[in-house]
Formats: sequence, C-alpha cells, structure tokens
Amino acid sequence: MGKNRAFDVTTLPGFTAIAILAFVLLYAPIVTLVVYSFNGGNSVNLWGGFSLKWYKIAWENEAVQGAAVRSLIIAVWASVIATSVATLAALGTTRRKRFRGQTFIYVMINQPLMVPEIVTAVALLIFFSSVKLATGYSGLGYLILAHSAFCVPFAYLPIRARLEGMDTSMEIAAADLYATPWQTFRHITLPLLMPGVLAGAMLAFVISLDDVIITEFVKSAGQDTLPTYMLGQLRRALTPEVNAISTALLVLTVLILTAFFIITKKRG
Repeated sequence: MGKNRAFDVTTLPGFTAIAILAFVLLYAPIVTLVVYSFNGGNSVNLWGGFSLKWYKIAWENEAVQGAAVRSLIIAVWASVIATSVATLAALGTTRRKRFRGQTFIYVMINQPLMVPEIVTAVALLIFFSSVKLATGYSGLGYLILAHSAFCVPFAYLPIRARLEGMDTSMEIAAADLYATPWQTFRHITLPLLMPGVLAGAMLAFVISLDDVIITEFVKSAGQDTLPTYMLGQLRRALTPEVNAISTALLVLTVLILTAFFIITKKRG
C-alpha cells in the first residue's frame, strides 16, 4: 500500500468555485457601496454620474462631524481601558500555575462573546440607569465604560495567545539577576507582549467604533455615534451620504489594519 496522503480540502471537487462565490458574496456589496458613494444623483441605487458631492455634504454636516468626533473619543478611551484590563487579566491567568476556578474566570472574561449582545445591552442599560438616577450625571462616561466592558474579551484573546506563546526564559533570567517584578514586566514582558497588546487594542477600537446595539441602549439624548447616526438616517430619507460615511469608515479601518501590519512586521 502507498503512503497515506494528508487530507487537502483544496483538492475537493468544486472547492475553487465555492471559494470564488464566497468572496463575491462577501465583497461585492462592499464594492457596490464604495462605487455608489461617488454617485452624483440623489438615489442610493440609481447612478447619476460620478461626483464627490456627498463626501462634501457629509464633511460639512455638523451632525456627522459631532458623531464622528464622539465615536473616535469613545473608541480611543474604550480601547485603552479594555486593553489595560485585558493585559492585567491575561497576566493573571497565564503567568502562574493553574489554580482552582481558572476555567470559571476564563468563562467570565469571555462572557460578552458568548451571550447575545442585546442581553449585555439590556443589562448595561439597567445598571447605568440606576447610576444616572443616583448621580445625575449623563455624560459620555457611561458609553465609554459600556464599550470598555464589551471590548475586554476582544482585547484579551490576542494578548493571552501572545503570552502563552512567549518563552519565559528571559523573565526567569531577570528574576535570577534580582530584577523586581515591575522591572521584569517593563523591560522584558511588555516589549515582547507588545504585538499582542497592539492587536488587542486595534480589535477593541474597531469593535467600539462599529457598535450599534449597546450604544443605542446606553446613550443619552444628543450622544449619537456614527453608526447610530447612520441607523437614524436609514429610518428617514436615505441618500448616498450614508454610502460616503460608510466608505470613510471602511478606509479608516483599512488604514488601522495596514498600520498594525507594518508595526507587527517590524517587531517580528
């Protein structure tokens, strides 16, 4: 008998056709969105000639400007807070021997990934409503904290994966040379962990920037983000301005991914 060859899914009949179909179904709507963002007409699905007027209208729209700035503020703060908490959680669950209840802690950290987002949104609404009544404060802090809580598991996964793949010999050597835990973390662990931290921060930023459900439940009046502003526009008169805003968000996401790839490649 000949040697058994390893199973290769690419050799299955129809694999190429199915792969091409999947890519078309995935990217054709995005390409259509980008193309129609340059539509000179007033319809989102009838071509009226090439024009940049909807980008100009979106750029000069004060509501869009406010929502964009608000989205960036929330996403930046949420990514910073979520990544910091996720880094501490990852260190606490990987840089020590297994302990009783460790699996339960994993489940609790990753709970927002397993529970429907609407459930998390309702829970945050109830909690923050009580806080609002008790304090009288109704600023952006609630949205930042809500996004941070939801983004922690997204930041935690790449950071934990990076820690589990890191060699601990340099950390052990630092301890043998009488380095304090803080010195070891600052000069050895953190630089080696930075690609995972950047990946977690990037993922948290994108998740926060894109979130609709939690924002809709937690936000107060006048606190629309770009996604919730666009959702509101879909309920009113729909114009190619929504396509222009969506394309701008897409470009921002691509730029973030490109920057992350360059940074991690250099560190690698």
